[in-house]
Amino acid sequence: MNTMKSILVLTEDYPNPAGGVSMYFVHTRNLLYREAGLQLSVLNFSAGSGYEKDGIRVITYRDYLREKENYSFLISHAPNLRHHYVFLKKHLNDFSRFCFFFHGHEVLRISKVYSKPYPYNKENALAVCARDLYDGLKLAVWRSFFPKIRDKASFIFVSRWMQDEFFRWTKIDPSVLLDRCHITYNGIGRQFENTQFDGDCEKKYDFLTIRSNLDGSKYCVDLVNQIAKQNPQYRFLLIGKGRFFDFNEKAENLEWRDTTLSHAQIMEVMQQSRYALMPTRTDAQGLMMCEMASTGMPLITSDIPVCREVFANFENIAFIPNEQERYELPKVLASFGARRAFPHNPTYYAENTGRKEIALIKAAFAEASE
Repeated sequence: MNTMKSILVLTEDYPNPAGGVSMYFVHTRNLLYREAGLQLSVLNFSAGSGYEKDGIRVITYRDYLREKENYSFLISHAPNLRHHYVFLKKHLNDFSRFCFFFHGHEVLRISKVYSKPYPYNKENALAVCARDLYDGLKLAVWRSFFPKIRDKASFIFVSRWMQDEFFRWTKIDPSVLLDRCHITYNGIGRQFENTQFDGDCEKKYDFLTIRSNLDGSKYCVDLVNQIAKQNPQYRFLLIGKGRFFDFNEKAENLEWRDTTLSHAQIMEVMQQSRYALMPTRTDAQGLMMCEMASTGMPLITSDIPVCREVFANFENIAFIPNEQERYELPKVLASFGARRAFPHNPTYYAENTGRKEIALIKAAFAEASE
């Protein structure tokens, strides 16, 4: 019988005391796991030394080698070849069970799934070729590796779309792994759970768009700018860092802030705006959209399968096609009727999404101990 010890969480990066917030969605999960009584440490491949973040212990590979007998269960977030696969090959027998979380690019052929980059942001031919070669290699490796460990593993996806894409690009026969697969959506931040959108307070902007990277074509900044130009009667606020407007004329009725915001600042600009405008060309879930919509804020997004999936239980969503010559916003807004705000939607509350993950992990522990 295997003895349940602690969980080791593998991640390429992790929030740190210096203010880094990379892969914060992993930290959110870990805090919930700890609240549920699960013991865990995080192996951050980008860390030069160990540290603690909100009571979560973060270690390096050197730390793991000194204490590896403490762990019996492995969780891998967004597994890659360079670190995760190499670690797994060396330490496969150190663990009785594995959970793999897939969040996006790690099991996709990027050039086929992601939208073409903006002209000013195109990669050189050598870089594109190198990425395609790597994608072919990673998919071949996972196609061989995952079926071999299926009896000891669970495969967790942040949307059904992500699961479908996994089987499409790895070319693994679904009948081999499907009974080991689960869908658990990312949970929203607690601040969004505790905020009700106020549709009646004074508004400075009509439409709000928040993007982490203006230069990624999947974030549709070109579409937001086009919509603003075609609807001069409205005021638009766009927040995000990037070079897009170094190469494109900005709509006169669009205010751009070249910055990032804290959760408190996001709440502030949300309450200053009537609607969220969050189109996307590719997304595994679209957590920022889910956070905004959960507060009851009316939100406009793209009519693509993943958006239809994640907002199936929301009434405050309007869908627009990504490819259209003109966008008449009054017609789009008519779908909201006279309502300026909607009730909170708890679908993506962390306790709801996290509860399913915790149940899966505890069941896997029990299975490993049989």
